[in-house]
Amino acid sequence: MAEKLKVGTLISGGGTNLQAIIDACNQGRIDAQIVFTGSDVDGVKGLERAKKAGIDTFVVDYARIIADCRKARDIDSLLPKDFDLDVILGKQRLVDVEKNREKALFFIKSRVIAERQLLDNIESYDMDLLVLAGFMRVFTPYFIDRINTNASGHRIMNIHPALLPAFPGTDGYGETFRYGCKIGGCTVHFVDYGEDTGPIIGQKAFEIADGDTLKDVKSKGLQKEWELYPACIQKFAQSR
Repeated sequence: MAEKLKVGTLISGGGTNLQAIIDACNQGRIDAQIVFTGSDVDGVKGLERAKKAGIDTFVVDYARIIADCRKARDIDSLLPKDFDLDVILGKQRLVDVEKNREKALFFIKSRVIAERQLLDNIESYDMDLLVLAGFMRVFTPYFIDRINTNASGHRIMNIHPALLPAFPGTDGYGETFRYGCKIGGCTVHFVDYGEDTGPIIGQKAFEIADGDTLKDVKSKGLQKEWELYPACIQKFAQSR
């Protein structure tokens, strides 16, 4: 029997997609085991779900780290020793450095400081795939390049509440609804240096009826997410 895929998960909230993945693993629909669940917010329900399932958890408090960076006299002194600004600026597609260089550099540096703490936790585990199950933070090339270290390439998977490339960003279902679309959906994709621009792994669509509210759209979308994410993880497991 092939060794199970070792999956790390990151969350920011309730963890309903995490629960769908936990259930799929327990039911044998995914040839995988979750080795940790990390969060950028302490006390969220998703951490409770992980603990109940016997999964290791940790928290890297992004809000506190960013606040500390704002207070710091010299933010550069907090950066990891292997930080190379020129390398990151040459790859990243998240912020417009020319528009506001000071703001952009603070964003990049403060996120790298938080990402180093994430990596310090993640690197203590043997992990094949990192799954973002409602993790509401974007990654800089510093983090991505330290996860995607083997010849197989992409190892960070994300789910997005829209049919990419339409409606990237944090409010996919809301934008889909307000635009008046009659078809909504969700997308699982690999993470690259942009925002929701990585290679698409799978998608599921649903019909939006004339009388549907935004709440209805989100509910239909979540039902599809809980089907799609486990299926895409299993696809990754089978392709190894």
